[in-house]
Amino acid sequence: MAVQLPDRLSVNPASPFYDAAVLERDVGIRFNGQEKTNVEEYCVSEGWIRVAVGKTMTRKGDPLTILLKGKVEPFFKSAE
Repeated sequence: MAVQLPDRLSVNPASPFYDAAVLERDVGIRFNGQEKTNVEEYCVSEGWIRVAVGKTMTRKGDPLTILLKGKVEPFFKSAE
């Protein structure tokens, strides 16, 4: 069963771009050639990622994020 990675994906369950089935397969992100481990959301077609800023939280308890633009390459860390 080949599961394609979506163009946009979020780790926040409140987001409309959250997909638990895809996230279970351990998705990795390469941003401008470097693997990132703190990505909260990505969009391949628009070329951006949202990353957490330290341990700072918003009033709702979500991590505070910043948007970085560049080349986004999602991949599955483990081959099934």
